[in-house]
Amino acid sequence: MTRVLLVEDDPQLVRALVINLQARHYGVDAAPDGATALRLAAARRPDVVLLDLGLPDMDGVDIIKALRGWSRVPILVLSARQASGEKVAALDAGADDYVTKPFSIDELLARLRAAVRRTEDAPHAPGPLLVETADFSIDLIAKKAIRDGQDVRLTPTEWHLLEILVTHPGRLITQKHLLQEVWGVSQRSKTNYLRVYMAQLRRKLETDPSHPRYLITEPGMGYRFEG
Repeated sequence: MTRVLLVEDDPQLVRALVINLQARHYGVDAAPDGATALRLAAARRPDVVLLDLGLPDMDGVDIIKALRGWSRVPILVLSARQASGEKVAALDAGADDYVTKPFSIDELLARLRAAVRRTEDAPHAPGPLLVETADFSIDLIAKKAIRDGQDVRLTPTEWHLLEILVTHPGRLITQKHLLQEVWGVSQRSKTNYLRVYMAQLRRKLETDPSHPRYLITEPGMGYRFEG
């Protein structure tokens, strides 16, 4: 059973989401504040976190940062905050998706399924199990990146995006394909997701993120990995 940690302080919304999730055979733990959420995350090890940003005791972005200190669990933000800066801050902190309130249950469930699927997917194409460059290596079996002898902390979304690129070296992967594979959407408006996550990957892997050697942008088209 897929276990969901729901972090939300609106009792009505919690009730509605718990009913809908349990009806679809998800296990649900609910937390009304950040402290409870972090305690439950450590104790219950959920498969996915649904997180409201506006909590009574701490900001949701701080919860994301705290979770990312030790976990790669998929985090879906549920928030009434619609400013692009708020969205980028949450994604930059390590969230995997951002759903603006009010939202449809069907859309939320689709995004939740996509988030869980990303953590379960095997490499997308046959090929080498270890991808090595002069600056880092990617272990496709262990699902980890190593730079300067140290594991690089990647969120599930960062890993999924990187995995698609490194398993197709030298090949242009279109924005539409990446959006469909990683987020399950193909709307052009979501290309800001790609920019945010590619910037994060470059900061973590490239020697000079502003002049990337490996994770290359093809303006208006997509991205490619040069090994």
